[in-house]
Amino acid sequence: MKVKDLNASEYNPYYETYVGKAADLSLLDGLSESFNTTLDFFSKLPEDKMEYAYAEGKWTIKEVMQHIVDTERVFAYRALRFSRNDKTELPGYDQDAYTPSSESNRRTKASLMEEYSHVRESTISLFKSFTNEMLLLSGKASGGNMSVRAIGFIVVGHEKHHCQVIKERYL
Repeated sequence: MKVKDLNASEYNPYYETYVGKAADLSLLDGLSESFNTTLDFFSKLPEDKMEYAYAEGKWTIKEVMQHIVDTERVFAYRALRFSRNDKTELPGYDQDAYTPSSESNRRTKASLMEEYSHVRESTISLFKSFTNEMLLLSGKASGGNMSVRAIGFIVVGHEKHHCQVIKERYL
């Protein structure tokens, strides 16, 4: 199952940027490949830049890393609910409220990388457990339709998007 197999009705147009960055890999290969690439990228980030923000009011690199982790957790939860045929509409989440509450700037880069690794390994395990039928199930979140498989590709693309922003604006 690849991004090209998705229908536009499987996700809100807001997520097109992320879906477009997921590349032409299978879903599980995409999750694994981006995991390895992102972990390598995080490991090479300079320590003296970890609490740098490129402009007033923008997140630090540590906060971006935590945002990637938090978002993946939220999206994995959505995938789990939809894969279990839960028809309850799920609300969005306020990423801007999460960031200061996370206190990620008090953490070490190593602890953020460790958390990221655990979360991604859990996400991969979750998506490995889904049958093809489960991947096609969908539900409503943030006011729009989302299929389980679209969620997986959004996770991959969201992470790639933020790594690209770090490269372009922080380093």
